[in-house]
Amino acid sequence: MAEKERIKAVGLLSGGLDSTLAVRVVLEQGIQVTALHFRTGFSYVERNRVAGRGLVGPSDAERAAATLGVALEMMDVSDEYFSLVLHPRYGYGSGMNPCVDCRILMLRQARAWMEHHGYHFVFTGEVAGQRPKSQMRPSLNTVERESGLRGYLLRPLSAKLLQPTIPEQRGWVERERLYGISGRGRKAQIALAEQLGIADYPQPSGGCCYLIDRTYARRLRDFLEHEGAGALLPGQVQLLAVGRHLRLPSGRKVIVGRHERENEYLGTCGVEGVLLTTVDHPGPTTLVAGGGTPGEIEWAARITAGYSDGKGEPVVRVEVRRHAGQGGVVEVLAVEPIMHDGLQALMV
Repeated sequence: MAEKERIKAVGLLSGGLDSTLAVRVVLEQGIQVTALHFRTGFSYVERNRVAGRGLVGPSDAERAAATLGVALEMMDVSDEYFSLVLHPRYGYGSGMNPCVDCRILMLRQARAWMEHHGYHFVFTGEVAGQRPKSQMRPSLNTVERESGLRGYLLRPLSAKLLQPTIPEQRGWVERERLYGISGRGRKAQIALAEQLGIADYPQPSGGCCYLIDRTYARRLRDFLEHEGAGALLPGQVQLLAVGRHLRLPSGRKVIVGRHERENEYLGTCGVEGVLLTTVDHPGPTTLVAGGGTPGEIEWAARITAGYSDGKGEPVVRVEVRRHAGQGGVVEVLAVEPIMHDGLQALMV
């Protein structure tokens, strides 16, 4: 036991059920664990914060680490992740999610952390066959090879279905106390959580970032087609996750807030453009990204009116406010609201 107490492992912790279980399983063998959590710029946590969903407080990873009693390192890889999203070597999943490339990036970071801090191996909560793109056997092998962790990457929840790793061969980890879970169901993990006394975990979401979301993926493809990869800055990444997105016949993008929190965000997000709000009726805040011609601004005003409580009126007044860098000019347009079918035809 004294020898095992000196073994140290690095675990990837999203805060979801699988990664939480993996940490607990490794801890149960008397191994010291430090957890790593990666910020990519595309997480549900950030989207929900922007959209005003959920409570402000610790993230799932922070709560899980505190419950498990392990140290947690937060690592920002958003700059490197952008290039993966645009040019994934191993392609996309069901949306714009570069899952295989993503795992390789994170595990390369984990390997570097392991080597720098003198730890012995890396482990994850991956389950064989759970995700069709990144967790089938060939993909698991590719990720292990390309991350530089051949033999030193343990997957505790599926280890009995995979080749023994160096930590198992050297007796750092007892293979008999690992698991052989596979497939897309979660019954085995839920039963294991109950067995291990883990009750506080988020419900499985089907993905760890919103690149898998079909609506977001559609908006991102549209953005790349019209604005180009060079315009994909952090502010635009978050903006794509907020509001309703419409394309004018000219190709100009218009974003319309759906509720108060999104309206506030559009007014303060820092993306240059023109802001529109209704004068006499409750309604949304609309952002015309990058500004626009007088004709495009009138289109945006009609869209804003169409989503306002005054949409049944023949004419609605809409205030147009340009950013300070453009003179801070305010004007009011009287426009005919666009009706529902017309709005749907413009939707991205």
